Amino acid sequence: MVHGRAEDAANAGFAKLGFAQGQIVQELAWDEDCDDAVREGIESVVGSPLEDEEYTDGADAVLVWFREEDGDLVDTVVDALTNLVEHGFLVLCTPRAGQPGAVEPSDIDDAAVTAGLHPAGVSNVSKTWTITRLVAPKTPRR
Repeated sequence: MVHGRAEDAANAGFAKLGFAQGQIVQELAWDEDCDDAVREGIESVVGSPLEDEEYTDGADAVLVWFREEDGDLVDTVVDALTNLVEHGFLVLCTPRAGQPGAVEPSDIDDAAVTAGLHPAGVSNVSKTWTITRLVAPKTPRR
């Protein structure tokens, strides 16, 4: 029964990020170092497998794995918006501080703002990855 409680807590963490039953989630930049528990947790909450990089229809959310050596974070975030539907959100997964490939929080903030987004929370559902929810502002900037 303890396993069930841990799973419920993890699912609540994914729901807090904005994931819900029936959503379509596209995953970008997956590699072997990614946390499969994050992927499986999202799939459990939304009730379907993640769509891969070849997916071209609208996605309610986009899950992006990014490491410091992956290139330009701004370009990655902007590119991730391509298939995102209106009111959708982006979930950026970066290695935690102290891990190889870790990204500075200020770099995430800068990339979000440049892409017209803002950070809307960080989740601790992974022991090795920091998971940041990025969303469009509710009101237009002046």
